[in-house]
Amino acid sequence: MSLAAFALVASEFMPVSLLTPIAADLGITEGQAGQAISVSGAFAVLTSLSISRLAGGHDRRALLLALTGLMIVSSAIVALAPNYLIFMVGRALIGVTIGGFWSMSAATAMRLVPDGLVPRALAIFNGGNALATVVAAPLGSFLGGLIGWRGAFFCVVPVAAVVLVWKLVSLPSMRATESLSHRNPFVLLRRPVVALGMAAVSLFFMGQFSLFTYLRPFLETTGHGDVSGLSLMLLAMGISGFVGTILIGTFLKRGLYRTLVVIPAAMAAIALALVIAHGSVPVTVLLLSVWGLVATAAPVGWWTWISRTMPENAEVGGGLMVAVVQLAITLGATLGGALFDAGGYRPTFSASAALLISAVCVALLTARADRGRPT
Repeated sequence: MSLAAFALVASEFMPVSLLTPIAADLGITEGQAGQAISVSGAFAVLTSLSISRLAGGHDRRALLLALTGLMIVSSAIVALAPNYLIFMVGRALIGVTIGGFWSMSAATAMRLVPDGLVPRALAIFNGGNALATVVAAPLGSFLGGLIGWRGAFFCVVPVAAVVLVWKLVSLPSMRATESLSHRNPFVLLRRPVVALGMAAVSLFFMGQFSLFTYLRPFLETTGHGDVSGLSLMLLAMGISGFVGTILIGTFLKRGLYRTLVVIPAAMAAIALALVIAHGSVPVTVLLLSVWGLVATAAPVGWWTWISRTMPENAEVGGGLMVAVVQLAITLGATLGGALFDAGGYRPTFSASAALLISAVCVALLTARADRGRPT
């Protein structure tokens, strides 16, 4: 499952480091190329909200295998796409896989290991996510320069094939255990703490991806756009993100909501600093490294919040979280693309900062609504 998370996240965010060559090859703008993130997010939303009900009582093992097969098909379609429409079809299919996989991740961990080991299992899942964050963008940039953006996408196919075989051999049967009456995710929003928390999650990921999706054009605009320089900057960002995922557990134990407030506040400051210090390579590397440190660790914090807020609704709550996150990614990438095409990186990064500050405010309201819960 951790390897599946690695392959999936690598495929999901591969366009971030390849926007410029994709746009040039398909004859579109960089903003349009960035919608490759948006379309995958949109289909992930639809899938995450419906997969539990559509899957019914079917074996979750079979469903996970089918989703992995769909990841292989998606990567092949994207790599071979003759035009923008087919390219977006391939990205839509990876969105279906994203929505299904992450919706079932927490529930799958709970079925694979004893209760006492569930947090560790979820940490291993997120380890695959963090590792993909480390290597996907810099490797995509490097491979794009070496074998072209199509070759970079096609490299996901053999990795996903290994995942499929490994799952086939290792995963046990996992029949559904929840009744259909408990599979409406919107019922959870009746609780104020859940509604506020989901709003904070949405604002956070919108702010993050309105900036993150357009890092390569930003770096090229500011004169840091050669392939080797891009790869090194993205690698530094990814490595710091992996470190952040390892360290965040300590901060979550000291204060869950404090951590969920400090992270977007720090990212908002970084977004504004990137606008001001656009000409300095050392400052840019430092700022992006700190961004990676906190941004990559943030999902671990929000999944911890889910486990404490709605532990009795693992699959449905997970689906709701995925839907909110992917919708936010879609909106963030769309907004960022429109702003980038209209005015470059300055309005894009400024909007990111505004959204992240809003996430801070709503996270504080969530903490207030959840005042009686241990943090």
